[in-house]
Formats: sequence, C-alpha cells, structure tokens
Amino acid sequence: MPTRKANAEWRGNLREGNGKISFSGFEGPYSVASRFEEGPGTNPEELIAAAHAGCFSMALAAVLAGAGYNPKRISTTAKVTVEKTGDEFTITKSHLQTEAEVDGIDEDTFKVHATSAKEGCPVSKALAGVDITMDVKLI
Repeated sequence: MPTRKANAEWRGNLREGNGKISFSGFEGPYSVASRFEEGPGTNPEELIAAAHAGCFSMALAAVLAGAGYNPKRISTTAKVTVEKTGDEFTITKSHLQTEAEVDGIDEDTFKVHATSAKEGCPVSKALAGVDITMDVKLI
C-alpha cells in the first residue's frame, strides 16, 4: 500500500499569520479565521471531515458488497467538531450523515452494515479518541 502525504506551510504568528495546505492537486489557504471563525479557506478539521466521509463511504460500499448487496449510491457528510477544553483545542466529535441507495436491503440490515463500516473504516480507527456518531438513511 502506498504512503500518502500532504504539505502545510505557515507564515507568521498564530493570530496574524496564514498558510496553505496542499496534496494531490489540491491547494487551499488556511488561517485562524478559516479555522476558528467563518473566514475563507480550509482548515485541518475540514480536511479530517473530508477524509472521514470518503473513507466511510468506501468502507460501507465494501461491507455491503461483501454481504451480497450492490450499492448504487452512497453520499456521506462528516461534521468534525473542535472545542476548547481548558487552554487547548481538541477534536471532540465526528458525526457521519449518510444516505444510500441499495436495492434489496431493509433499514435494520443496512444499519448493521453501516455500523460495521463505521467501526472498520481506517479513518474511524485513527479517530479512536473521538466520539463518532452516525445517522444513516436508505433512499
């Protein structure tokens, strides 16, 4: 398996500085405003959310296929929460919201497979210290 990489460069002090994050053709600015306010640009938590959504969707497709189902579409949004705990900031939650179109599966069976995918997803495992919750819906 390949090793994946990303780069980040920060210039200046924390409050007034800014940086850029880049990987595989993506490059985006980040700053205190994009991370802790609603400023333009990206932030590490948003990138973790993207990784978690992508990983979970793929893991769910694999789990469903392994159980004999053929998913037509899986759409996942991950919401990663960063909170101030004492004097530090901590990622405390990742909430997955998934809608899937899968023929021949009932809601309860789908939820069992979604839970398995959530637990087996490599990004979920990397976020082991984070409260990971999930809402799933068949469409």
